[in-house]
Amino acid sequence: MRDAELLRAKATTRRVARTFALACRLLPRDVRDDVYLLYLVFRTLDDAVDEREPDAAERLAAVEAWAAGEPAASREVDVLEGLARRHPLPRAAFADFCAGMRDDLDGVPILDEIDLDRYCYRVAGTVGVVMAHVLGMREPARALPTAAALGMAMQRTNILRDIDEDLGNGRVYVAQTTLRRFGGSLAPGHREALLRDQIAQADALYDTGCGGIELLARGQRSIAAAAAMYREILRQIERDGYGAQAGRAVVPRRRKLLVAAIGR
Repeated sequence: MRDAELLRAKATTRRVARTFALACRLLPRDVRDDVYLLYLVFRTLDDAVDEREPDAAERLAAVEAWAAGEPAASREVDVLEGLARRHPLPRAAFADFCAGMRDDLDGVPILDEIDLDRYCYRVAGTVGVVMAHVLGMREPARALPTAAALGMAMQRTNILRDIDEDLGNGRVYVAQTTLRRFGGSLAPGHREALLRDQIAQADALYDTGCGGIELLARGQRSIAAAAAMYREILRQIERDGYGAQAGRAVVPRRRKLLVAAIGR
């Protein structure tokens, strides 16, 4: 069972998360497979919600029950049970992740930057928290907030990269108050000031998050590479003219590898 899920996890990561897959190659071998499995859990729940699969709420409920220490059964729970035997998984973080997924499922609007920070923590900051527990930490009181900040920075990057794709699906993840403050339009060619503001906020989170990588017990190179490659998406948005044209900012693979090697 685990072997089948692991093969599925690796295939999923390489297919839909190429940047993350590159960073995973730098992980210590004794945790690499478990990180793939963790990604599978987060990704399959996220996809179930995004695609409005009929059993999405049921699968979230199973993970929520597991997080609360209650009996539960689902494909994701089976994977988490195995992982929990090897790592001190923070169950509260999974409950928070599911809360973020329910926000998406229910179409909860993001009214202001506080709402956006809460959403980014739930759907991505929690992933940073879980990863920190798997990799181990020095000074958890300092490491956990920075791990959450790095996850939140990556989620804000996703939001800025995917503005046009999300609009096409009827979704807006930019805070409503922020959108109004910059003219109320996300149309290509009309969002440079907004993107400059939001990129600065994402960069501040990267600064905080990257400052805590040294507090991880292992996997520092991998996380630093992931952060550098993801942050480069912001630089690509800038090079592309801050949304002058519709479409997703894409960092060429060669550029990704270069920034990962430099680790900036």
